[in-house]
Amino acid sequence: MTKPSSKIIHCAAVDLGATSGRVIVGTWTGKRLDLTEVHRFPNQFRSIGGHDYWDIPGLWTEITKGLREAKKEFPKLASVGVDTWGVDYVLVNDAGRMVFPTHSYRDARTQSGLQRLANTRAALERIYAATGIPNVFYNSSLQLEETVAKCPSVTDLATRCLFLPDYFNFLLSGRMENEISFASTTQLLDVHGIDWSRATLDHFHIPSTWFTKPILANTVLGPVRDLPELKGVKVIAVPGHDTASAYDAMPADPAGGDLYISSGTWSLVGFESDKPVLGAESLAARISNERTGDGRYRPLTNVIGLWLLEQTLKEFTARPKTDTEWAKLITAAEKLPAPAQLLDVIDPSFVNPPSMLAAIGAHLKKRKLPAPKTIAAYTRLICDSLGRGHADALRAFERLAGRKFSRILIVGGGSKNRLLCQATADAAGLPVHAFTLEGTAVGNLASQLIGLRAVRNLATFREILGRQIKANIYEPEA
Repeated sequence: MTKPSSKIIHCAAVDLGATSGRVIVGTWTGKRLDLTEVHRFPNQFRSIGGHDYWDIPGLWTEITKGLREAKKEFPKLASVGVDTWGVDYVLVNDAGRMVFPTHSYRDARTQSGLQRLANTRAALERIYAATGIPNVFYNSSLQLEETVAKCPSVTDLATRCLFLPDYFNFLLSGRMENEISFASTTQLLDVHGIDWSRATLDHFHIPSTWFTKPILANTVLGPVRDLPELKGVKVIAVPGHDTASAYDAMPADPAGGDLYISSGTWSLVGFESDKPVLGAESLAARISNERTGDGRYRPLTNVIGLWLLEQTLKEFTARPKTDTEWAKLITAAEKLPAPAQLLDVIDPSFVNPPSMLAAIGAHLKKRKLPAPKTIAAYTRLICDSLGRGHADALRAFERLAGRKFSRILIVGGGSKNRLLCQATADAAGLPVHAFTLEGTAVGNLASQLIGLRAVRNLATFREILGRQIKANIYEPEA
């Protein structure tokens, strides 16, 4: 057992999600990690001219506000790390100035490219073999292809493509780097190495000069610049993709056997592996071979997630607004009988409809099924459907990777939802261990501590964290 450091260290995790952002300070004593949320703010994409964009200056304003608050509350703040949702990027020139607006991954501009690739079987299989990432509407590859095709002069203006955590790391430290866990979400990274797939870049007509060889997480980029209040604070490249950070927070069994679910807007279901899961069946099952911060593999698949519930409840005036109201809704939904038929949660109509309620209604009507009549009935239907989606993903992994899982670990917003956790356990036939911790922020902080050499490695961090936190365990019911 590794002896932990006794020095108290404060690190700031900037954790940006598609609907909210937060700055959380982790205080590490060597024996435990305590969290203090110093700033939280809403986030959303904005639409104009038929397209969807992120407010990058607004996000930067909130990040700096949160970091100033962190330094004020913790004067000995040692470091900062940034993670965000996947795939989105900023195109900049040599000076780091933005030369093109940042689209949201939910923008429909990639649909023609998505269908074109789907209809070209040979190219689809070749790109999956090269990158290990299936053809999904939000892929950076499709976004960048559309940008270059529709705005060709951008290749004269942009000299670098920085993904969102990379861009904020640049604003903080002055260094332009691409971090590997985030790079692996793009459908552009070579699945067999830690550099870009030149053949794939050429296929999508994306300049290879826009990228540099990705760095591993835990890399110290340098001190914060241009923010005098943060003088001396180090910028550390953490696993920039929030799912990679969330997975790092899992107190996993070192022997393996754990399936991970990071449950939020999306349910990211997967596991850690020393090799990718490839082949025709994996492509058909839409297995994404993303990376951990140290370059290993995180085969995973996306289930639509709590976006389905959030967008549905948004259309009810009686939707819950407090923790107490949420608890009452979940209790009411639990008392209802299990639905006879469930939603197909991989139906693309649920991705970003104008009305989720209407999308669910159309989905059920197409299958000649009745729509729920109450908000509790919708909640029960959605949670049970997501549980089935989680179980389907587990069985696909067991078949394709030759693995056998013994339990499911879940973090994120879904870990607090008893109905969802129980539905997952029942559908999978495995115990679900739900950890109500800020998983993404904790994984972000773990990487900073390793970069500062306050913790030897991730296994050591998980060992210590596992002694600190307790799981709510949901056993499968007959």
